[in-house]
Amino acid sequence: MLLDRFLPRIEFASYEDFKENYRVNVPENFNFGFDIVDEWAKQDEQKKALIWCNDHGEEKTFTFSDISRLSNQTANYFRAIGIRKGDVVMLILRRRWEYWICAVALHKLGAVLIPGTLQLTKKDIVYRANAAKAKAIICIHDDFVIRQTEMSLPDIPTIQHHIVVGEKQEGWEFFEEEIAKYPDIFARPTGAEANKSSDVMLVYFTSGTTGMPKMVQHSFAHPLGHIVTAKYWHQVQENKLHMSVTDSGWAKFGWGKIYGQWICGAVVFAYDMDKFIPAKLLEKMSQYKLTTFCAPPTMYRFMLLEDVASYDLSSIQHWTTAGEPLNPEVNAKWFRFTGHNIYQGFGQTEGTVLLADFQWDDIKVGSTGKPSPLYDIKLLDNDGKEVGTGEEGSICIMDVKHHPPTGLFTGYYLHPEMTEERLLGKYYDTCDMAWRDSEGYYWFVGRNDDVIKCSGYRIGPFEVESALLEHDAVVECAITGVPDPVRGQVVKATIVLKKNYQPSEELIKELQNHVKKSTAPYKYPRVIEFVDELPKTISGKIKRAQIRHEDEEAVRVKDC
Repeated sequence: MLLDRFLPRIEFASYEDFKENYRVNVPENFNFGFDIVDEWAKQDEQKKALIWCNDHGEEKTFTFSDISRLSNQTANYFRAIGIRKGDVVMLILRRRWEYWICAVALHKLGAVLIPGTLQLTKKDIVYRANAAKAKAIICIHDDFVIRQTEMSLPDIPTIQHHIVVGEKQEGWEFFEEEIAKYPDIFARPTGAEANKSSDVMLVYFTSGTTGMPKMVQHSFAHPLGHIVTAKYWHQVQENKLHMSVTDSGWAKFGWGKIYGQWICGAVVFAYDMDKFIPAKLLEKMSQYKLTTFCAPPTMYRFMLLEDVASYDLSSIQHWTTAGEPLNPEVNAKWFRFTGHNIYQGFGQTEGTVLLADFQWDDIKVGSTGKPSPLYDIKLLDNDGKEVGTGEEGSICIMDVKHHPPTGLFTGYYLHPEMTEERLLGKYYDTCDMAWRDSEGYYWFVGRNDDVIKCSGYRIGPFEVESALLEHDAVVECAITGVPDPVRGQVVKATIVLKKNYQPSEELIKELQNHVKKSTAPYKYPRVIEFVDELPKTISGKIKRAQIRHEDEEAVRVKDC
């Protein structure tokens, strides 16, 4: 076990004990590649680290020894082409097994890793690579990704190498061939080339809903913050399979597919799906006998449209979700099929899990649990004053300037003035709204921008969405605010119907009346639009901002 190297205490008697006494020791020169991957390999040459498969019948199993050797070859290759400590490398690799190898190699070198999603266009790639001064880019062999990257290269003067995995591509360095030329021993750097725990290890680009994407930087200590994520929220078990469904371009990958899981000695299960097909995912979950599982609420909703009872999911002992609030109706249906609740977590690209359902207390379906022991969290009003029980406030992390929590981002890469503004004051404001009940559970309301202000009322989207999902006609929905000359905003529901339902005025009235009965009547959607699908990010989050902006633009054009 490696946990006892970093945790003075591992077991706790209650949530209160956990919150009060959990501590993580951060070594001065912690490096995930050497201190976790290589250490597991030394302890047990046969210890499994990763089981990978895809939709084309391919499957690979990697031990920590395999990951150690392959990452050493890769680090030697990267060093040979000029990548050094502090250099920036972009990865666009979906869920390819090479991601884990490249990430560990870059960590060993002390380089800066920037993950990217398959949806990035030329504009996105150029912006990100130039903003971060990327030196190399490594891509999956995908027609769209290759084309967008090749169009981008002339506009990125800092890129010196472009590398492809999976298949050869003319004009590209082929990853598998290149690393085979190098030895599988790589000595830990010393002196100026050695990293400190406070150095930048990882940079995520935010979604950019309020301007161009920002570069959120995490230090080499960041993986240790994910011990809470993996052990105490995901409840992973050593040598057992854990699956989090996410693409490598998102922070959720770091939450659920590498750092905390490997520190705890769990085996990461990676299904490199071409496209999310609920039945195929359920087949993999059953076939590989997973022990713990995490996916966005969207995926649970669509899996529930399948015959869940026909799949053997009995091996899975703990279910979790994050990305958006989990609607109580989804949890209730899942419990009927599996006998287990879905434990919710909340966080951001900027940190590890902030709020979660932990093991000691009963969950309250619909709430997002209680604070992680890593963070001093308070709900503050617009004046920075703490709100009372039952009152809405912005989720804020206190005193990050003098006591920076392990796992929280350390700033905005290459933007010290933005770092000063957001992190070096009295607290870090997540800009997410919630309220806290009398037992200390937090209830998510929505992003500041998502909260609807109608006739003096403040309406969070989650409660209305949950009410609509109770209706048999609704697969999923998004609640947003539409500009209204009298009320300021009115509630709009954008709804995907089940196949045996058709849009009609009668159905609109039925849905509106259903919401009036399920929650406060003033929250009902005055506007309902039926669509075939909701706009989502590749990680499954509903793009409410896109719906809201399109509606605002439609109103503006109409007024003109």
